[in-house]
Order: sequence, then structure tokens, then C-alpha cells
Amino acid sequence: MSYSVGQVSGFAGITVRTLHHYDKTGLLCPSDRSPAGYRQYSDADLTRLQQILFYRELGFPLEEIAAILADPQANALDHLRARHRLLNEQIGKLRRLVEVAERAMEVQQTGVELTPQERFEVFGEVAFDLTYATQAHLKWQHSEGHQRSMARAAAHSKDDWATLMAEAADWRRRLLAAFDAEEPADGERAMDLAEEHRRHISRWFTPCPTAMHGRIADDFAADPRAFALIVPPTEQRPGLAAYLRTAVHANAVRHPDGDAPA
Repeated sequence: MSYSVGQVSGFAGITVRTLHHYDKTGLLCPSDRSPAGYRQYSDADLTRLQQILFYRELGFPLEEIAAILADPQANALDHLRARHRLLNEQIGKLRRLVEVAERAMEVQQTGVELTPQERFEVFGEVAFDLTYATQAHLKWQHSEGHQRSMARAAAHSKDDWATLMAEAADWRRRLLAAFDAEEPADGERAMDLAEEHRRHISRWFTPCPTAMHGRIADDFAADPRAFALIVPPTEQRPGLAAYLRTAVHANAVRHPDGDAPA
């Protein structure tokens, strides 16, 4: 059977102009012509076109494709190996670019205006999960409290972050000690730690009434990415997030109208 240029264009998903270019360069010359002089492609031509499109999809330039098809047994494997190495290099580069883009997005979503090195120095194992930061930003972007928190975060210097993270680390150490000592989650020690955490948020980010603090604690218990913002996974214990949630809600009952100064 033979096929017209239009038919082959439809089969292959390429333009007629591309087929004309392949013919002009000698990469794919139709085997026949119709009585009216129109190009006619055979089944063998379509097989060659499939090979061309395969190599083109891998990124081979047309000149190299022509060389491979001219002597496929001698050259195809070497060319494919070389292309494989190049693609792996490109993949590595793209992954690095993705990491850079993610860090840039993370900065925008969290409001932390620090270089990657400064972020490592300040936060250590406490890390912002990009997916959580993005979802939280989209969920609360119109909230006055979230907007105020983002603005405060963006205004913090490296020294500010170092100070607040040192406070958080000390609080975290005492929370773990209370949990390990099996202090009741609704006891005075645990509630005092919950109140301290609420005041920490108010002091460094945005006024945090007990109702708001309860929603934050609910998120800690429901989403490991949120809890990792205050307790690194390497320091977590089974049940610790639920323990803190209980302490926060117990503290809200103890101080129903509690609000720390901004």
C-alpha cells in the first residue's frame, strides 16, 4: 500500500512541512510518486519514519539520526549509550533546578528571608515541608492573622530567627521531658508548656488566642508535616503530637480568654 503526505502526517502526528523537510534533506524520501507527481509513502517508508521519530524523541539531531540509519548495526548502540549519558546529565541538572525552585518557593510561602546556608545554621533539623507550606499558605492567605504572621516572619533577621529557635529548642526539650516522665497531658506542667508555646507564637508571629492555638494543635496532631515544624522527626515520640494537642485544649479551658501580647 502507499500513503499520501496528508495521510502520513495524520498517522505520525507531524506536519506536512516536516515531511517535506525530511524529503529535502534525504532523511526520508518517499518511495514513489502518484501519476500527478504527489509523494507516496510505502510501508517500508513508514517503518523508517517510526525510527526517525523514536530517535528524535530522545533528542537526537537530524544529522545524527541520518548517520544511525545509514549504518544501524555499527552505530546505533554507541549512539544510544552516548544519548543515555547525556540524558542522565540533563536529568541531574533538572533535579538541581527543581531543588533551587523549591527553595525559592519555600521562601515565598514561609516568609523566611534567609539564604540556604543561614536557614541550615538557624533551623538545623527543623525544616519547612514545601507541600505543607504551600497548602497552608493557600488555605490561610486571606486570613489577617496569617498575613500578619508572614509579614513578621519576613521582617525577622538572622539573629531574630536564632533567638526564637533557641527558645523553641529549650521549650521542646522541656516538652519531651514532661512527656517522657509521663506527666498528664492535662496537668499543670503540660498546660504551662502549652501556654508558653502560645505566647511564643504571639511574641514572634501573630497574636494567638487560645481558640486559634487549639486549631494549630489540631493541625499538629493531624499532619506530621505540621508537627515537624516544632519537633524534628528524630526527636518525636509516638503519641507526642496528641499529647501536645490535649495540653493545648486543656490550657484553653483553664484560660478561655487567654491572649498573649504581640
